[in-house]
Amino acid sequence: MRIVFIGAGEIGVPTLKALLKSEHEVVGVVTQPDKPVGRAQLIEPPQIKKALAGTKMPILQPARIKERQAIEEIRALAPDVIVVAAYGQILPRDVLEIPKIACLNLHASRLPRWRGAAPIQAAIAAGDRETGITVMHMDEGLDTGDILLQRQIDILPTDTGGSLHDRLAKIAPDALFDCFGLLVKGSAPRIPQDNTLVTYAPKLKREDGKIDWSEPADAIERKIRAFNPWPGAFMKIERQTLKIFSASIVDLSGKPGEILASEKEFIIAAGERALSLDEVQLEGKRRMSATEFLRGHASTLRAAP
Repeated sequence: MRIVFIGAGEIGVPTLKALLKSEHEVVGVVTQPDKPVGRAQLIEPPQIKKALAGTKMPILQPARIKERQAIEEIRALAPDVIVVAAYGQILPRDVLEIPKIACLNLHASRLPRWRGAAPIQAAIAAGDRETGITVMHMDEGLDTGDILLQRQIDILPTDTGGSLHDRLAKIAPDALFDCFGLLVKGSAPRIPQDNTLVTYAPKLKREDGKIDWSEPADAIERKIRAFNPWPGAFMKIERQTLKIFSASIVDLSGKPGEILASEKEFIIAAGERALSLDEVQLEGKRRMSATEFLRGHASTLRAAP
């Protein structure tokens, strides 16, 4: 089949690479424009474009996919199937109607749970025990299309947003190729989503990572893992930002945000119980263990709840 791949995020890279090695023909790729990144605001291409370095693949980077020129350029590629993964824009009907067979979206949750931009972080933060990949027939809504196929994996107690992202990215290609087989046979199902089970995972902002110490320790610990690496969990200490990459729950109590121990263990009270910080990074400094951090800060620590 002739495939147009539409995506920007790193989660779609294994699927794109698998498509390029398959018997199917990837006739074009649509991704986001290059954008300034980081403090230096250096112009960086999307991860999908980086994955195509050294190839002669036609790459389209419209600012908005609903622009008439973008729609006509995609139509000219004459795809049988459009595959979408973490693109960041809702496709208009004019694009959805282009492929001869189907327009499919790979979504990193078991829909209808966690529609939206940040399903991986939301699943960990909520304490979900499993998640997965959903392949759905796209429509004009936000992750509202009929389900074609789902694959499930367990969320491990040690999973971070990064590790779960990588495990889901690995299972996505096989899920997609199973869908191709069903499409070729004419037996691909269309299972409507149960709207009574819908939950949403909106796009995260950097400030969403600020820790609220009035929450229970287990909820904070899940958010620390969920937000690693993005947007990153953090607190203010000594008027500086302290990123927290990992922590463990301890059976101590105190006023939320109060430092309960700061000589060998960096323990902070939460709304229920407390957290012992494991790996941290003070702004402008390198990432280090909490024990190493305490050597230079134990006598002056003042946490801001």
